[in-house]
Amino acid sequence: MNQTRQSSAPPATVSARIAPAAGLDVLSRREVARLRDASAGGLHQLLRSCALAVLTQGLITDDPRAAVELYADFEIEVLQQDRGVQLELTHAPAHAFVDGKIIRGINELLFAVVRDIVYIATQLEGGSFDLETSEGITHAVFDILRNARVLRPNVDPNLVVCWGGHSISRNEYDYTKLVGYQLGLRDVDICTGCGPGAMKGPMKGATIAHAKQRRRKNRYIGITEPGIIAAESPNPIVNNLVIMPDIEKRLEAFVRTAHAIIVFPGGVGTAEEILYLLGILLNPVNIDVPYPLIFTGPRESVAYFEQIDRFLRLALGDEVARFYQIIVDDPTQVARQAAKGVERVRKYRLDNSDAFFFNWSIRIDEALQHPFHPTHAAMAGLNLHREQPQHLFAADLRRAFSGIVAGNVKIEGMRAIEQHGPFLIRGDAAIMQALDELLASFVAQQRLKLPGGASYVPCYRVMRD
Repeated sequence: MNQTRQSSAPPATVSARIAPAAGLDVLSRREVARLRDASAGGLHQLLRSCALAVLTQGLITDDPRAAVELYADFEIEVLQQDRGVQLELTHAPAHAFVDGKIIRGINELLFAVVRDIVYIATQLEGGSFDLETSEGITHAVFDILRNARVLRPNVDPNLVVCWGGHSISRNEYDYTKLVGYQLGLRDVDICTGCGPGAMKGPMKGATIAHAKQRRRKNRYIGITEPGIIAAESPNPIVNNLVIMPDIEKRLEAFVRTAHAIIVFPGGVGTAEEILYLLGILLNPVNIDVPYPLIFTGPRESVAYFEQIDRFLRLALGDEVARFYQIIVDDPTQVARQAAKGVERVRKYRLDNSDAFFFNWSIRIDEALQHPFHPTHAAMAGLNLHREQPQHLFAADLRRAFSGIVAGNVKIEGMRAIEQHGPFLIRGDAAIMQALDELLASFVAQQRLKLPGGASYVPCYRVMRD
């Protein structure tokens, strides 16, 4: 039972001690100590920021500093009781509670945060993760997902990952719900980046369809990472949250768990995701691996996908278009094509004795696996020229977009821009011109930041060789 006291100071806050609604393994004294430790070697600040992101569901902002400033007095402490782990919350956002009791879904996500932070730190400290080799990184991704109970054996392929932006129009958002509804009618589970916009809509649509189908064990998986979660708090439909250590492992988790991927309109983060996947599919070793990829949106988004298609063809060659199909304003057809693609994946996995729940057969080059730290020097040093294998060029283009994401919504990136000015992105003249035009269209369509705040100031400058 929660013991609460209501704060009178705005914004409204609640202090409470909560036990896990869904159960959590006990923690060792060392793990609890590290979660309390606010030093550079401790995990407390990471726990606090991720927990606050979960507690501020519905806060309309993509500035990771907003929640921290609004709830500056918020604190969280991990307690190891005889009956298991409890969390002591002080000055937590009141809207996470109903009549003094924390909302069950928020409770579950909070303890998922504790689980993942502790597990990853323990494995890294114990040397259990080999993050120097491609195979070691893939096994680390597998272990984190398994620990989070995302991987389900003896279940036919049915997981569709949906990518898309957090800042999209109302028509685009409603369309993502319609697609999610059609997917749900076909017994599909949904995985997204867990935030708002195109990450919430498909889950919302699928919940209605799943209810109509009287489907009980539904999965709405949200995969995030510490640099993103503060700017894109988990939406309330997510019932299985996973926090990966960095963006590269997050992207690999998407690719290896998905049986098909649907891409809705978005901004630079969505472009990063597209380039990541195409960088994998363009690798000649993956030529025979089926991987359904669908771009879709309402009729108003036709120009968006035409521009994405032109940019991809210019940068990576016309043959890149064979890896994806574009379906406009037809949610039913999207769901049907996704279901057909999933069936192809099922047959391929059976023929190749590959697991349904984790795609071991697809090869991911180390260039896409090792973390990219978007400093000014690293961004200026990207090889954005076409005189290299296509999949490696796609990998560097992905890093360019990743740096812009960091400059827009990640605290470290935002601070670097404030101190040193915009990132300089230099490369092939034709590609840079197309990139500049693509980014300008994202800005004009308000896809880089949520509308309503100050005018967007680009965190980048595109230079042409």
